[in-house]
Amino acid sequence: MNVFVLGTGRCGTSTFVAACRHFSNYTAGHETLSRKVGAARLAYPPDHIEADNRLSWLLGRLDAAFGRDAFYVHLLRDPEAVAVSYATRWKEGIGTLPAAYHRGILQQSPEDRLAICRDLVTTVTANVEVFLRDKPHQMTMHLESAVEAFPLFCRAIGAAGDLEAATAAWNTRHNATPKGSWAERRARRKVGRALRAVRLR
Repeated sequence: MNVFVLGTGRCGTSTFVAACRHFSNYTAGHETLSRKVGAARLAYPPDHIEADNRLSWLLGRLDAAFGRDAFYVHLLRDPEAVAVSYATRWKEGIGTLPAAYHRGILQQSPEDRLAICRDLVTTVTANVEVFLRDKPHQMTMHLESAVEAFPLFCRAIGAAGDLEAATAAWNTRHNATPKGSWAERRARRKVGRALRAVRLR
């Protein structure tokens, strides 16, 4: 059985895969075929767990290739936290996704980065929810309670291996947003403007 972890990105997929690499009866990968095109884009091997936020834009093809036979996880994180994380990385790494969404899908709407990232999160979440409506093998997992939910996932897919180490992997953050980021600088500027306004009164 194949397992697909779907979500917005910036929601814990790297940690999810790190945990699944402790399984002995599944392989696990993060965005392993993201650079492929055509049939190769979805040519995942059997008994493989794949986490790739870009699959949220390929759901029609994913349905045609795997449909009701695969197991799906909708990995969620607080939407505002995801939006802020994306805005922090604007045009850097995965931040190119909301930047492309801004220019290509919203077609040069006013550049309010956080508003664009919120819109992206809402859109992707809705896409995944509709896709999962007819899927018999699925579960929703929230990043904020992943340590408690992950053993349920292990049982649902019949995972074998070092399940204790797999669950413990959720205690390590992966690909965290660095300090000194855009969001942090923006917050400091807002505080500075407020203090200057007080001094001018």
